[in-house]
Amino acid sequence: MTVGYGALPQPPRPSVASEHSRDSGGAVTESAIAAIEPPLQASDITVRIARPDEYPAIGELSYAAYASDYEIGEDYAHTLQHPELRTDDYDIWVAEDPATGVLLGTTSILRGLEARGRALADELYFRLLAVAPAARRRGIGARLTTLALDLARERGLRAVSLNSGQNMTGAHALYRSLDFERIPERDVVIGEGEHAHTVYTFARPVEA
Repeated sequence: MTVGYGALPQPPRPSVASEHSRDSGGAVTESAIAAIEPPLQASDITVRIARPDEYPAIGELSYAAYASDYEIGEDYAHTLQHPELRTDDYDIWVAEDPATGVLLGTTSILRGLEARGRALADELYFRLLAVAPAARRRGIGARLTTLALDLARERGLRAVSLNSGQNMTGAHALYRSLDFERIPERDVVIGEGEHAHTVYTFARPVEA
């Protein structure tokens, strides 16, 4: 199934890059990540708000992460590649190697409480969690998800919610391992007829 939901208003599209590298503004090269010795674990990384000059690199990282596992629709690819299009509503966070500045992962966390009807009024909503393919299996996805829980607690919110495509089974396993549960009655159906697909809703209460 092609992933292709949640696209935002778009400027003219550049071509989709087949190589995911950047010399400045946060390196995002698979070789740079592989060269980090010893391999970083989640406890070693820095998690922080992204700088605007890092947005192109974040877009490349996000596209590389999703395209390595899924067939990506053109509109969704454009959304992944252009985090700057959602900064009016979302804070863009990154996980980086503090020694080299290499970006390892990213997530977008809604700043307010309006998520186009996908989140309840007392929930923090996040989307587009991505970990660079070479940085996987080190707990970085869990660290970024835990960030959402920590921010929700700081903001006095009851729960954290997110949407995930029905074929994103690896992501589902991550969320379930962190005690998120699917809420079928809140699933979203995108498209019609043979082009329709379901986007799952997951949520988890925040402990005080």
